[in-house]
Amino acid sequence: MFLVWLQRSFSRWYIKPIHSTGSFSSGSLNDGKANIPIPLLKGIQERLHLPLRYQTMDAGYDYEPIYEQVHRMGQQSVIAYNKRNEGEIIGYDKHFAPTCFREHSYRYDSFDPKYETLKYTRPKECSDCPLANEGICQKVYKVKITSDLRRYTAPARGSQAWKNIFKRRTAVERVNAYLKEFFQLNNVRYRTGKRAKIHFDMVTLIYNASKLAADRINVQLNQQQVA
Repeated sequence: MFLVWLQRSFSRWYIKPIHSTGSFSSGSLNDGKANIPIPLLKGIQERLHLPLRYQTMDAGYDYEPIYEQVHRMGQQSVIAYNKRNEGEIIGYDKHFAPTCFREHSYRYDSFDPKYETLKYTRPKECSDCPLANEGICQKVYKVKITSDLRRYTAPARGSQAWKNIFKRRTAVERVNAYLKEFFQLNNVRYRTGKRAKIHFDMVTLIYNASKLAADRINVQLNQQQVA
């Protein structure tokens, strides 16, 4: 749990994230439902004081209380949507963008942070649509994200900006896989959580130290090349 959350928080700035705090839970728990994500989000905000803009998570964290907490922190949620057997919404596409009479999706244009409003403009198909000049199609749609924090995020779901932010999670997963394979985090076998925590703390300490050392060496090499 710790690896995923902290690296997602840092992935905006670091290609190889650094660990600094976290929470432990049983592997049998659903992290999204467990009483972990919200306290951890609060801890990140209170202790790290970083100018974070987004919280990026997979579909396992697609729960309304998490969206609400991120919104209270003044940040945006970039979380994969889990339909959970929800039916189709008439007049909207799979990313909850409004559609026209011919079921073409309106295009995400921008986000107004003052009014917390998403702006959608006419579909590109309107250029040669016979209904374009009939006055029955709305040119612009505006949706407040607070109307449904789970469905409406900034940037809007399905937009290229949303996809680019979500892709940054790959750095997190690479580090997770690295620590599991080479630091035996996938094979921790202790009877008590206290010993498991010591194992985990030692691994993250060594990992952080090695990355900091590598970064400093790279800086020195770059300075020598410039000189």
